[in-house]
This record gives sequence, structure tokens and C-alpha cells, in this order.
Amino acid sequence: MTYEPIWGTIIAWYLFLAGLGGGAFITSAWIRLRNPACTHLIRAGRIIAPAVVIVGLCLLMADAAAGFAHPLRFVLLLTNFGSVMTWGVVFLAVFVVVALIALVLDLLHRDVPQWLDILGAVMGLCVAAYTGCLLGVCQGFPLWNTALLPILFLVSAVSTGMAAVLLVGAVAFPGEFNTVVPLKKFHFWLPVVELVLVAALLFITAANPSEAGLASVMALLAGNWAVAFWLLFVIVGLVLPTVLECWMLWFAKPELEDSRTGQTISAVSDAGILIGGFVLRLIIVSAALPVTIVQPWML
Repeated sequence: MTYEPIWGTIIAWYLFLAGLGGGAFITSAWIRLRNPACTHLIRAGRIIAPAVVIVGLCLLMADAAAGFAHPLRFVLLLTNFGSVMTWGVVFLAVFVVVALIALVLDLLHRDVPQWLDILGAVMGLCVAAYTGCLLGVCQGFPLWNTALLPILFLVSAVSTGMAAVLLVGAVAFPGEFNTVVPLKKFHFWLPVVELVLVAALLFITAANPSEAGLASVMALLAGNWAVAFWLLFVIVGLVLPTVLECWMLWFAKPELEDSRTGQTISAVSDAGILIGGFVLRLIIVSAALPVTIVQPWML
């Protein structure tokens, strides 16, 4: 029996972009707190955050074709506060408004209130975690229905958001990029944490009493999604960035780290994290198999 996934690539893009936007705003707020002179990196985060989230929301609405035929369904999402989707809409709406206000103030060279940065960072965290909770409410899918998934998506979202801002810095603003060393050291550990969380997620899912859990894990490790999992996610998205950044931050000479060559190496590392972040969501969405309930009359 074959199984057709209920969600596909568009939803994976939505989950990726929503998390990336939240992580980018958090990164911008971090840099403003620790390195306020890095105005270009701060602005880069403020531009990336609302832009990618709005694109993700457009993809979500395009995927929800039935919603265009019945627009009232979108309105009804705001009426059930016992639903994860309702809270997701609230988080996304508040985050986009706050991020756009911060961006407009920045572009007008007006001071952005610190409370606005704090509110945006908190909403960014909520949006990032919500993307994992959205899948987790589907109780019939062992790969999704675990408390680790929101944590994994949160860590990945912060990692991809930081990678996007640092990538812009390495390419366009190398002087500022060289000054945010504490941020780069913190960012180094996120793929390591992500790898541990993925291993734990797969172990817990494989131990699920239903056959669907083990089948989902095997689809990732040795099945249809094995190449994407091992090559694009593990090697390109986690191992390669960790090795490159470990070398650049702790073993390379300062002259290399601050050189254009060093910045290019860091840019490759950040690009790998972005690739891995998208692939993670794609394979999690696509490889999940539902629990099959067999009734006696079906035998």
C-alpha cells in the first residue's frame, strides 16, 4: 500500500521561511544588544525577517486552494483559541506587524524602541516553535507527534536566521562580520544541538508501538529520503558547517579568519546551514507515515 503525503514542498517552504524570519529578527535584536555599531547587520536582520515570513504566508495561502473558494475559513481560524493554528495566526500576525514597524523606523533612521525589539524577538521565538507544534497536533503521525519536534524546529529556526544574517554580513559587510565573534561562537553550537535532537527524535519515533514510526525512520535513514537526509541535511547542513566553523573560530590564524578567504569559508558554512534547514523540514513533512488502524472486517 502506498501513501500520499498530506503536505508537500510548499508547506516545507512555509515552515522553513517562517522559522527563518523569526530567527533573523532574534539575530538582529542580539546584534543590537551586543554590537550596536553593526548597523548594517541589524538592518539586514530586520529586512529578512518580515520579507521571508510574508513570502511564506503567501505560499501557505496558495497551497490552501480551498481557502480561496471559501475565504470565511481564514476568518474562522481566529475564533478557536484552543487550536494551535489559531495561535499560529496570532503569533504570525503580531510578528509581521512588529517586524515591519521596526524596519520602517530603521529605514527612516528613527530610533527603534528596545521594547519593540524584545517583543519582536519573543514573537520570533513563538513563530519558530509554532512551526513544530503545527505538525505535532497530527496525532496519527509518530514522526510529528512528539514534544521534541517544536524544540528541534526552534533550534533550527534560530540557526538558519543567524546563518542568513551572517551570510549577508560575510558577503556585503565584512568589517561588521568580523566583529560579531560572540554571535558566531554561539551559532557554532546550534548545528551540534540540532544533530543531538534529530538523533533523539528518530530514536523515540522508531520506538513507537506502531509500525508507522519505524517505517518513517527507515524512510529517512535507508529509504526514499536517505540521500536527502544523509547528504543534504547531515553532511551539508550540519557536519560541514560545524567542521568549517570549528576550524575558523578556534584553529585558523586571525589573519585568515579576518581575510576575504575566511569570510568566504564562513559564507559557505552559512549557506550549508540554510540548505540543511530547508531539507530538514522537507524530509520531516514528506517521510512521516500515518498510523494505520486495521479493523477485523478489513482482514
